[in-house]
Amino acid sequence: MERKLVERRTVLKGGVATVGALGGAASSAVVGGIEQVFAQAAQSPLPDQILAAVRRFRETIPTNFDRDYVEKAVIPFFLTSVYVGERPMLPTIDVNFSKENALPYDLWGLITRDWRPIPADGVTVFLQGLEKRGPNNLRKRIYFSAVTPDLYRPMYGPTVVVFFDKLMDQKFANKPFMRHYLDYYFDLYWDLHLGVTGEAIPFEVRQIGEAFNTVLAYRNPLLPITYDNYMIVRERLDFLKSWIDDRLADIENGKTKDPEKTIAWYWLKNAGDGSHFAKKGVVFECFHNFVALSQWGNSIFGIMSRLTEDGGDPAVRASFQRTMSGNFDTANGAAFSPLELLVMELFRVISPNGGSISAVRDARGGASPQERFGFPMERYSYINTPHTSTSLDPTHWKNPNAFDPQRYLSVPTSAQITEAKCQQMGLAQCPFEITNFDVKDGRKTNITNSVTAQEVCLEALWRITPDGENLSGFAGLGRWPG
Repeated sequence: MERKLVERRTVLKGGVATVGALGGAASSAVVGGIEQVFAQAAQSPLPDQILAAVRRFRETIPTNFDRDYVEKAVIPFFLTSVYVGERPMLPTIDVNFSKENALPYDLWGLITRDWRPIPADGVTVFLQGLEKRGPNNLRKRIYFSAVTPDLYRPMYGPTVVVFFDKLMDQKFANKPFMRHYLDYYFDLYWDLHLGVTGEAIPFEVRQIGEAFNTVLAYRNPLLPITYDNYMIVRERLDFLKSWIDDRLADIENGKTKDPEKTIAWYWLKNAGDGSHFAKKGVVFECFHNFVALSQWGNSIFGIMSRLTEDGGDPAVRASFQRTMSGNFDTANGAAFSPLELLVMELFRVISPNGGSISAVRDARGGASPQERFGFPMERYSYINTPHTSTSLDPTHWKNPNAFDPQRYLSVPTSAQITEAKCQQMGLAQCPFEITNFDVKDGRKTNITNSVTAQEVCLEALWRITPDGENLSGFAGLGRWPG
């Protein structure tokens, strides 16, 4: 299948909006099934109206589309609803909003051969309910063990510096900053995850990554560019999983140079007996992070657009200048260094991940109306807990529209939120008990949660958590600590 080239800006801006525009259609096979159902049912105006609508949908589908793609991607896309949830008062989401299979159903064909969840073939923690992750959110803690702050400078920093040296090369002066981002992105991605870069990354692996992000960028399954790239992903999926599995074997048997500088090494080391993070799960996380790490590109774009001399944000530019002209990496006894304050505030106003999607249950219970009446079109519903609007909510933030990194110096951190503090807030008890996870990779690192969330932070650095750190306001990074 020929390689499809896409406009880089579209991919970067659209890749983080996977719960965006909805639309769709239906296949001839499904239309036929619907007609048969209604032919056997009592006649009424409603079936005639539905049949007419289905026929119109059928006419919008390009005739060259694969039948499975139409039935497993196009139709579910049309029958999927994503609702905006409430802005949370604490940095946590109730378990009634589950992460179990919390992926718009039309996207399952991008990550499984069977177009549906197959837990036996591996699963990502971000599509797994809390009750299935092991005691005290164990699977998430194992995941987080690979991205704790102490690892960044000695293990991952040099790889990231190489990436930025290429990205900001003088030859790109006065050219769109993000245009060449994807030229180097996948070298960074696979070097961080598996210690592989350059010619050691097969064309098929690069191609599936670009195709994956293109599908998320365009989203509408009726577009030929979405269809072409969706099918590229499916064509390369088995190759990708096999290649990742081989690279994990290289890490385990010592063939990979400096394996401790890869994310996968920490997952493998801290997985224990694998009952809550099997090797198939590690494979799954390695390519599912296509979605998670694309938020990094969104962050870079958001930062650069605010720092630009032409149309940037004067407050952000001034704060950046003050921070970087001083002793930016020294906290001087405060909870955060000036650079950490700047970055937290940038995350608050940018919200690289605009929301956290959750699966919801039908409150009526039992079989759905579609199942009971033999209607061959199941509907899918999800809730998106908003990050951006929460990060600008005056309930949480004083002067939320002002760019003010110093705001984090006057609020309590999670280390200061105790049982007594929870009761002072009006809670009968803390939502979660403090529990610990000792990593098994040779570091003296203890990963614990906060009392207001089952997400995790580093015990020695309480200020670092996936959802931000302060009680009075929390920046929306969602449930994706990577």
